Amino acid sequence: MRVFAVSDLHVDFDENARWLVSLSEQDYQADVLILAGDIAHSITLVEWGVAAAVHRFGTVLYVPGNHELWVGRDRDRAPGETSLERFERVRQLAHGCGAITAPFTQGSLSIVPLFGWYDYSFGEPGPELRRRWIDYRACRWPDGFGVREITAYFLGLNARALATTNERVISFSHFMPRADLLPMIEGRLVLHPVLGTAALDEQIRRLGSELHVYGHSHVNRRQTRDGVTYVNNAYGYPSESRYTSKQLVQVW
Repeated sequence: MRVFAVSDLHVDFDENARWLVSLSEQDYQADVLILAGDIAHSITLVEWGVAAAVHRFGTVLYVPGNHELWVGRDRDRAPGETSLERFERVRQLAHGCGAITAPFTQGSLSIVPLFGWYDYSFGEPGPELRRRWIDYRACRWPDGFGVREITAYFLGLNARALATTNERVISFSHFMPRADLLPMIEGRLVLHPVLGTAALDEQIRRLGSELHVYGHSHVNRRQTRDGVTYVNNAYGYPSESRYTSKQLVQVW
């Protein structure tokens, strides 16, 4: 069994959708795919993307990203649907397609999905980011939910998964667990405040994970911090070939 990883497929773009369906329908039937969020913001395309991945891999493990929770930009949203309700709808849809959003164990290896959001533990957003970051307009949260309450809600869903023990543990999330995983890139928005939460890294270390796959940043990197290896393999937008390798990566 091999383990592959990709995130940020954004199959809303035809070029990205064509890449997904170009993957072999035979070569990965004994393998695992970690799908670390941001398939699309249309729930119809999320279902299509998950189903396409499940058709090509023996096992697909998945966590939703922020784009999946954009109810304000999806014509297929349910009336009055909040982003928390959309999250549960996406999880059920993924299960219906045959994907897994819970810990997966085969022999001495366990792979654990971790949900999250961002809580400004990487810094406070400036006026430009608050104006341009689409989550602020496209997500809809229950009354009283700010970013810290949202993050606490999703981190709380990981409680049972954190009890997973095995000889080897791989974890994955859509959101970044450490601010120092992203290099400074000239000309890009200062995105650090909306990239993740340091509380995710605390959960990764409670698990004893040796490898963590994350998405969201669209900057492909593999680096080790304090004994844990962190891997980002975002497919990204068609215009982002400077930062993304646009290929499937085997991580184990």
